[in-house]
Amino acid sequence: MAGADDRGTTERVLTLLGLLQQRQVWTGPELADRLGVTVRTVRRDIERLRTLGYPVHASQGVGGGYQLGSGQDLPPLLLDDEEAIATAVSLLVGAGGALTGAGDAALRALTKLDRVLPARLRHEVRALTEAIESFDRRHTPVDPDSLMTLARACHDQLEAGFDYPAGNGAARRRVEPYRLVASDRRWYLLAYDLDRDDWRTFRVDRMREVATRTWHFRPRPAPDATSFVQESVAARVYPRQARFLVHAPAETVRAQVPPAAAVVRPRDASCCEILSGAANLDGVLLHVLLLGHPFEVLEPPELATRSRTLAQLLHAAGADASSGFPPGS
Repeated sequence: MAGADDRGTTERVLTLLGLLQQRQVWTGPELADRLGVTVRTVRRDIERLRTLGYPVHASQGVGGGYQLGSGQDLPPLLLDDEEAIATAVSLLVGAGGALTGAGDAALRALTKLDRVLPARLRHEVRALTEAIESFDRRHTPVDPDSLMTLARACHDQLEAGFDYPAGNGAARRRVEPYRLVASDRRWYLLAYDLDRDDWRTFRVDRMREVATRTWHFRPRPAPDATSFVQESVAARVYPRQARFLVHAPAETVRAQVPPAAAVVRPRDASCCEILSGAANLDGVLLHVLLLGHPFEVLEPPELATRSRTLAQLLHAAGADASSGFPPGS
């Protein structure tokens, strides 16, 4: 019988906490009416909340009452069904947009919410998420279930498996997932590929049949996730890479170059290095030229030769234009 009384008290205190989170100020009689108890019981329940670390303030006079204040530590929030669904959908949209910083924070918050979200609400969250579109087509849609599965696997250090494009089909990959990294367009997974015995970067939107395995792995010394993924996206994924020394501050150049297009590393206060890749390096050379800063080709050597050839052509084109006569006349 005492156990039933304890459960009733716990449920009432949790309901009280939910009411305090819904409105700025409640009077004692208002709370007593909503809870179906006496004002004295409300006071006792308020003390229980304070014991648990919730800073509930009481004020007297007109407009006074009970108010949930800000604590030194963030206390758990109580959400009703509608609030939980709205929060999950909003976080999924923020995470799916892969916005730098905000997307990563949204994913961490969503991972926490997903652990306690009742199964009966998951279908509603998924249905609402699928009904949302974005006019910014630069963002690549990603399956929220895959994103959540990988986020949990990274946090819990669980091996994961998924189908990934290979040749004309797809191959099953077994990995130790370490970090999810958001770019301005996509989500990437940094993972240790168990079959290839090396670190790899995977695009989450290309994964199919994502699932965690049943055993934990011991973390290995890992490369910096952001740097590794950016280098993979901007350079290593391409058959040819180029490196330049640009005589301008790294902050200036980063403002001109999308992170997915090149890696910018400061060398000193007045110059930086650019690493980029492409199937044809002429395009990379042209983009570095159009930045408008003096630069040098560091590698490959043949690109330096190519730049001198193009410089002669550009010089000849400028000379012909300044003469006022068509080339070759």
